Amino acid sequence: MIMKTLVQLSDPHIKAPGSLAYGRVDTAAYLARAVAAVMRLDPAPTAVVVSGDLCDFGRADEYAHLRSLLAPLACPVHLLPGNHDDRRELRRAFADHAYLQRPGDEAGWFDYAVDLGGLRLVVADTIVPGQSHGELCAGRLAALAARLDADASTPTIVAMHHPPFATGIRHMDAIGLLQGADALADLIRRRPQVEAIVCGHLHRSIQRRWAGTLALTSPSTAHQVCFDLRDEGPSAWALEPPGFMVHAWSYVPGIVSHVVPVGEFDGPHPFHAAGALID
Repeated sequence: MIMKTLVQLSDPHIKAPGSLAYGRVDTAAYLARAVAAVMRLDPAPTAVVVSGDLCDFGRADEYAHLRSLLAPLACPVHLLPGNHDDRRELRRAFADHAYLQRPGDEAGWFDYAVDLGGLRLVVADTIVPGQSHGELCAGRLAALAARLDADASTPTIVAMHHPPFATGIRHMDAIGLLQGADALADLIRRRPQVEAIVCGHLHRSIQRRWAGTLALTSPSTAHQVCFDLRDEGPSAWALEPPGFMVHAWSYVPGIVSHVVPVGEFDGPHPFHAAGALID
């Protein structure tokens, strides 16, 4: 049986062509390399989800640039906003993505479900326009519950930008999911088909068992938040290796998640040469 995969790209922070994030980071070049790495995967991915902070300032020219960078991907691409995004501009730039549209309500939150064949992807929108932190209001929680209850048997991944758990990176926890995490935990505990909650925002790979399931964050395709667990740790980033997540299912029970670094590395090399003994 062929393994199926959902690739999670996160926090590309695309700017207008020719612009650099923080005056130093060519986020477009990093995303282009990540897309090329995804295209080399075998088996090819079933779908890609991009878990927020798609652009840096949520501007039309940034989304046009993002669209051109994602265009080489042959599989379906599913988007959700982060705190750097603008719902209206995102919907306008991807007007042909029917799952994004809310007729008459361009500023409304993003909530949708996608059947990937043996796995459901259910998206929850955590953004608060103009703010860095995230929230899940009663309306969004009810919408998420309804989408999960529409299919209680198929293994499901819930994707959202802000992680629902504290990470110990204090300056990021201060702009995490500040409202609705407890209610979300109660909701998830009652729905055992949820195999994982996959998030962005942290620009690092972090995992935690949470509400009876696995909650995790993805590395950024560009710059990473510095690993610093001190109480007084400053808000800082570094050019650690970029990466993405691959969530696999099919011949194994449940979901298996892998971190894939993006870059050129020596190898692959066989552990044992044919016909030779290697100490």
